[in-house]
Amino acid sequence: MGEKTEYEAGDKAPNPGIYTEVGEARSFHTQITHPNRIEMEKGDTFPHTTNKNRKWKKAEKARVH
Repeated sequence: MGEKTEYEAGDKAPNPGIYTEVGEARSFHTQITHPNRIEMEKGDTFPHTTNKNRKWKKAEKARVH
């Protein structure tokens, strides 16, 4: 089983890196114009997103439309 790729507020960061907000269901129609980006260290807790339907995802893995 692979590592989880999307995280919610309160989850712990599995690895250091830059994480960005992604829209619900990663749909083209719900793309985010200016998503929040945060730099995290392993074990840091993810903050709340700007919308309850968004998740955090590592920037290098986040799909850009």
